[in-house]
Amino acid sequence: MTSELYIDVGPKKISIALTEDKKLAEYQEEGLSESFSVGNIYLAKVRKLMPGLNAAFVNVGYEKDAFIHYLDLGPHFASYAKYLKQVFSDRKNLFPHAKAQNLPDLPKDGSVQTTLTQGQEVLVQIVKEPISTKGPRLTCEITFPGRFLVLIPFEDKVNVSTKIKSSAERNRLKSIVSSIKPENCGVIVRTVAEGKKASELDQEMKILVKRWEDTLKKAQKAKDFPTLVYEESGRAVGLLRDLFNPSFENIWVNEERTYEEIRDYVTLIAPERTECVKLYKGKLPIFDNFDITRQIKSSFGRTVSYKHGAYLIIEHTEALHVVDVNSGNRAQNKENDQEANALDVNLGAADELARQLRLRDMGGIIIVDFIDMKKSEDREALYQRMCEDMKGDRAKHNILPLTKFGLMQITRQRIRPVQEVNVEETCPTCHGHGTIKSSLLFTKVLDGKIGLLVNKFGIKRFTLHVHPYVDAYIKQGLWSIYRKWQMKYGLGVKVIPSQKLAMLQYEFYDADGAEIDLKEEIEIR
Repeated sequence: MTSELYIDVGPKKISIALTEDKKLAEYQEEGLSESFSVGNIYLAKVRKLMPGLNAAFVNVGYEKDAFIHYLDLGPHFASYAKYLKQVFSDRKNLFPHAKAQNLPDLPKDGSVQTTLTQGQEVLVQIVKEPISTKGPRLTCEITFPGRFLVLIPFEDKVNVSTKIKSSAERNRLKSIVSSIKPENCGVIVRTVAEGKKASELDQEMKILVKRWEDTLKKAQKAKDFPTLVYEESGRAVGLLRDLFNPSFENIWVNEERTYEEIRDYVTLIAPERTECVKLYKGKLPIFDNFDITRQIKSSFGRTVSYKHGAYLIIEHTEALHVVDVNSGNRAQNKENDQEANALDVNLGAADELARQLRLRDMGGIIIVDFIDMKKSEDREALYQRMCEDMKGDRAKHNILPLTKFGLMQITRQRIRPVQEVNVEETCPTCHGHGTIKSSLLFTKVLDGKIGLLVNKFGIKRFTLHVHPYVDAYIKQGLWSIYRKWQMKYGLGVKVIPSQKLAMLQYEFYDADGAEIDLKEEIEIR
């Protein structure tokens, strides 16, 4: 599998698209003015204690105070709080972290009232962005993630990713990291560190330790509250840090400053792959040039089509996400019975749903209504397929087998709001009073309707009436879309311009002049 990353830096937002084998796999967009990102560290003050929740609210500059639970303070909070007092007692010289005193761990059944005080200065890190009416979620267990390692101040253990199966390699990595890590710091060794040299790990360790020291120096000199003392890498670098692998063929960037930032990062972590970072200078928008725009418009929205006319309906609510699987106008295979067709539609839905969860970054509870299947072996096959499809998802998730009602329950880690992209356009004929499907996909819709007439209903001769502008577009050029339709479906396909139709309206008529209604297909369940 080959992967490519496309970064579109606009005047107001940055959009990032990851493709796997040319198919859109992940998409993120973020306003350039937004500063509340997961991983940012703030020096802030406790604003209010909530004994009933065993939690506190902390002001980090957002309109809604951030929330921190007692358990999010971490077991080493006492050591961490005492060290901060030592740092703030001398605004010129930084007290060495290696000399920090280790105090007993906080009890798990402790109270926030006896641990925090109103107005107390704390160093907090955002672990979940603001979602809906809720403020950010915080932790005092500070972490500095790198490509190979994650540095955890006030810890003292070295943990190796469980995905590294070789015991010899695990022991080698643990031995190396234990010898290079600083005092009073723990480290998590990430999966991609497998097989890496000691020099590479040592180089990254020094970078992470410097980030921690720079954070302390900013906190030491801070005069206002709250103060941003460490800003996580930009979304582009952050995504690249987690996803980068040797299969990356290209990383295209359309803005020079971001290009230099990405290139510097790749040079640091994989010098031999620096040349895969490329600056896009084309006249067309970068996403249009690489067929990303079309994939975005066809992959987002309430209804998502997949193979053979089947489709998903995805609804988002405050509490959960609901997905309904429909076979649509999919023609049943006469050689198979209804159960086999239901299984085929469901397996395709599982493949597409796994992609949609990752693409939209859907988190929380997801309820999926699959087409009913009677055979227990088919239900088990669908469950195993869903588990297999979700293996490539980096977010923590849990999948339960189908219930007797044909429902599948999935939980997926929610860190930021679900990625929603408006794929509808203002209708040019109603001046914004209604909305229609994206015009970019209109000819594809017509192609599907024609294929339905010819292949499913056996109607070989018919006339398609469209708006004159659409007619001109379909017939332009020697190898026009219209000519391709005739070669694919036969010369019985005729297209006629009709001024009575709105821009994206269409009507089909048979050889006798009777209208063929294709606007509402019969749903096969």
